Amino acid sequence: MLKIAVLTISDRSARGQRDDETGPALRARIAELPGEVMAAEVLPDDADQIERRLVALADSGAADVILTAGGTGLAPRDVTPEATARVVERMVPGIAETMRARSLEVTPHAMLSRAVAGVRGRCLIINLPGNPRGAVECLDVIAPALEHAVAVLTREIADWEHRP
Repeated sequence: MLKIAVLTISDRSARGQRDDETGPALRARIAELPGEVMAAEVLPDDADQIERRLVALADSGAADVILTAGGTGLAPRDVTPEATARVVERMVPGIAETMRARSLEVTPHAMLSRAVAGVRGRCLIINLPGNPRGAVECLDVIAPALEHAVAVLTREIADWEHRP
């Protein structure tokens, strides 16, 4: 079973000015997958805070996958992709490319997404859109590959650590 953390990135939700609908929508969908939500939090659109939380979750081993939701658009405070890029060790561009390609079938606005995905240690970090429907649709696109990705990631690191 995958250990998944969900981080909603939203200034308004972090200030309590708007209910977080995306986090609960993702948690409900994860419950239908072979996954368990290990952490669910709301953070403001602050790159330093996002980076610190991604590093803490990934480095602790608390999550196999961290899903961020929000902060991937063109607004000046949309900094989630930059924060993610600074903490990952290797990018996994196919994940974001696939989400954008599939989302383009639904809305032309998908081409404006700057979402990224990458690996930190044994943890896969993936940016999703902030819209609840869009976030769940993107999760559905990548869900079939998550278990395999984590299995490969874990096995490769374990093999490397035990080489003479």
